[in-house]
Amino acid sequence: MCTDKNEGRVETQKLCLLARCSVCQEDKTGVVQEKNGLYIRSQRGEGENTPSLLLSVYPHTPFVLSILLSADPGWGSCSLGVFICLACSGIHRNIPNISKVKSLSLSHWEDHEVQFMAENGNEMMKSKYEAAVPVYYYKPTHKDCQVLREQWIRAKYERKEFSEPGKNFTYEEGTRDGLLMKRGRDNGQFLSRRFVLSEREGTLKYFTKYDAKEPKAVLKVDTMNATFQPEKIGNPNGLQITYLKDYSTRNIFVYHDNGKEVVDWYNSIRAVQLHYLKVAFPGATDAELIPKLTRNFLKEGYMEKTGPRQTEGFKKRWFTLDHRRLMYFKDPLDAFAKGEVFLGNKDHGYNAFAGLPAGTHCNGAWQHGITIQTPDRCFLFTCETENDQQDWLKHFSDVMSAPMSPQEH
Repeated sequence: MCTDKNEGRVETQKLCLLARCSVCQEDKTGVVQEKNGLYIRSQRGEGENTPSLLLSVYPHTPFVLSILLSADPGWGSCSLGVFICLACSGIHRNIPNISKVKSLSLSHWEDHEVQFMAENGNEMMKSKYEAAVPVYYYKPTHKDCQVLREQWIRAKYERKEFSEPGKNFTYEEGTRDGLLMKRGRDNGQFLSRRFVLSEREGTLKYFTKYDAKEPKAVLKVDTMNATFQPEKIGNPNGLQITYLKDYSTRNIFVYHDNGKEVVDWYNSIRAVQLHYLKVAFPGATDAELIPKLTRNFLKEGYMEKTGPRQTEGFKKRWFTLDHRRLMYFKDPLDAFAKGEVFLGNKDHGYNAFAGLPAGTHCNGAWQHGITIQTPDRCFLFTCETENDQQDWLKHFSDVMSAPMSPQEH
């Protein structure tokens, strides 16, 4: 902290800072300026400065002001010394014994609280509370669901799981055995099922009865994915697990009433997957292997599609874009896809563009067409809105522009 007033007055007009929520990493660049004795921030692209903080701040600490003013998230934990966004501030309020939350623009801040924020801040607290996060542990962003963000916050600040290097983690025990509520494939009912995750076998098994000797299904971790789907499943802790069965993608939907339990399952799966990959690819680095763990779908939603002859009527289907696989389902919670389209690279004859071929009979209610070209045939779809059409096309273009791995050829 500057002790000399003149020395402390840096050129804040040119100060450009990147501020992030300490939890979900939501960020935005802001420019801090001094105007009539007040330090104010303007967001990039705005024509006018917008006051974002009115605090009684020490006159010798313009840098403190610039940090506070650049914090686009707009909230702070004056007991932890971190800046947070609105969504994460609600989670912090649920642990009042750990975190005391205040608005940067509306709350009154005591001098000692401002001093505490100045002496700590996101980076320093990250070095303390994230000193030993396992490489496989999923760090949520502002795009992730509530249960992931809440358990990340509680793991860091409440349980202090990552503060001490060398600590043993529950995710690394090599096996996990417990009950999850699983949706029935045919009747749609959620029933309690026993799941067993084994690092040694590289599998996740589930049993219809707790004391059953044989599993109902055996999922190999190398073909398995897990992604949180609270809205689709209708439960805030809903988890979708996909795996290959007889060369087709199989979906199972599970949840647990306890948020920590379901997130622990999720990170245990990632830990086992990383172990498998390290054995399979002994020369690969963690940075190369981590992207091969669980992944979120690129996009999901409804489109209408027609059949291979392109004379059939357009029917509404649920679509999931999972890397290079575009799968479609009659219902979002179907166990199996009704079909899949592989999206290769543009250099290999794959393309996607707006519109439908001339003469296409479009009997559906949606008129915003998409054509996907593959070396074998064209696939025709329609979207409800132009925005939806353009979003799908952007994702298709991104996938088709990405280089293909040797396994994808």
